[in-house]
Amino acid sequence: MRSDRLAARLLGLAVAAFAAPAGAEQFTTAAEVKPMLDVTRANWVALREYDGKDQLLFTQILAWRCGIERIDYAVNDGKKTRLKVEPCHEGETRPNDIKATDIPPYVTFPVGSVKSVTVWLEYDDGSADKQDYKRKKILSR
Repeated sequence: MRSDRLAARLLGLAVAAFAAPAGAEQFTTAAEVKPMLDVTRANWVALREYDGKDQLLFTQILAWRCGIERIDYAVNDGKKTRLKVEPCHEGETRPNDIKATDIPPYVTFPVGSVKSVTVWLEYDDGSADKQDYKRKKILSR
């Protein structure tokens, strides 16, 4: 049932975004991206075993990165690390597009080593969010 409500809410937000007149929300401020990030919180990160490594992907967050001032993460309760992020493409039709070829949307670790992940987001309005994940919940198979 919860996934049906989530899907309906996401659909409603998507329809509103595309149906809005020109000059409407560009999803470049905390007020605009926080609702999307809130409903997709369980999917902020994904983990996959790829090419003999654990690849921790941040694509969900990066798709809404405009409006986020800082993204930090820690693996296995380790050191908090700042994620290197491509800048927002303000003034363009799709400011959140991922265009950089030199900034991957993931970080890698030895295969099987990522047991837990904590993610912190700091928004441009001064607010913040934090989310914890266990390997089995974010591992793609």
